[in-house]
Amino acid sequence: MQTRFGSVGSLEEGKEPAVTTRSKTPPLRVLQLFGLFLALCMAFFMISIYTIRHFGTYSVIATVKSNIVPCDEDETTSLDHWRKPPSNLLHSMSDEELLWRASFMPRIKKYPFNRVPKIAFMFLTKGPLPLSPVWERFFGGHQGLYSVYVHSLPSFDAEFPPSSVFYRRQIPSQVSEWGKMSMCDAERRLLANALLDISNEWFILLSESCIPLYNFSVIYHYIKKSKYSFIGAFDDPGPHGQGRYNESMAPEVNLTQWRKGSQWIEINRKLAVNIVEDITYYPKFEQFCRPACYVDEHYFPTMLTIQASNLLANRSITWVDWSRGGAHPATFGSADITEEFFTRIYEGHECRYNDQPSSICFLFARKFAPSALEPLLQIAPKVLGF
Repeated sequence: MQTRFGSVGSLEEGKEPAVTTRSKTPPLRVLQLFGLFLALCMAFFMISIYTIRHFGTYSVIATVKSNIVPCDEDETTSLDHWRKPPSNLLHSMSDEELLWRASFMPRIKKYPFNRVPKIAFMFLTKGPLPLSPVWERFFGGHQGLYSVYVHSLPSFDAEFPPSSVFYRRQIPSQVSEWGKMSMCDAERRLLANALLDISNEWFILLSESCIPLYNFSVIYHYIKKSKYSFIGAFDDPGPHGQGRYNESMAPEVNLTQWRKGSQWIEINRKLAVNIVEDITYYPKFEQFCRPACYVDEHYFPTMLTIQASNLLANRSITWVDWSRGGAHPATFGSADITEEFFTRIYEGHECRYNDQPSSICFLFARKFAPSALEPLLQIAPKVLGF
């Protein structure tokens, strides 16, 4: 019995190791399977990363990014938005909005790009530009050094070919009347539109009857090297000067500050901003300088004398002939265009240029009738230099 029980006991004790061995085997297999699973996951992860970087999502993201960023920069974040001139002059801004926008002025003098200063040629006209072929020849070969702006009657529709320097250079305009504030409004409108081009440094006001007296290079360097802006601002004690002053303009404008000058001016960018941003003197001139006070002869000369007399040459660079008398200067037609006529304009004048005596006093001349066009084109190469 004992033997049997002993045998049974030994058998049962012999089974325990077997049972114990079977209970330890499953965890080892699980660990092996789990390790294999982790290895596969890691391999899959590495393959996925490699694929994304070199074939898939990377390219897509790069493409999307390259498309979106320039779009944002084309709006307001790119410097080109401020550096480049408006592509279309026919904007929808009101005069109030335009003058406000044009009054922006950088406070840092050094520009963060290669700025080539330009001259803005601003034509104040009623309609056609009959002498435009003369100007086309004058501007030829000097792209990038000038801008052109035309203010005409709103009803006038200019028809210039795409090759013309006047093509699509009309600004949104309103009716202007000689001797009234609407004339100064038109001039401020021209200045404001020209100020939207940050590269315009000098601004010349011209009429449809004006011509240049020298080639472009001579005029550009004459204006560029000048320390002063060319605007007449003299004290006329007579009835057509101080006699037009209204005491109601004080205290903003006193009689001792009252000045007179031609409306055909050349000014730098600083003075142009002074004119478009003015809200101090404009109301006084609008209300108290009416015919027989001709505001276009007094507003700019008086205001700029008060604000920046040290920047004014106190003379005009546009020649006119008042020798025939009357309210308007002489007009010259076909029969007047001779070499002797231009000799009279070029010679016999003395002025000051950069505080030194000079015999070159006028760069432009008026008034020329449409009939003068052909003789001007014939004589221009020899006399005018273009």
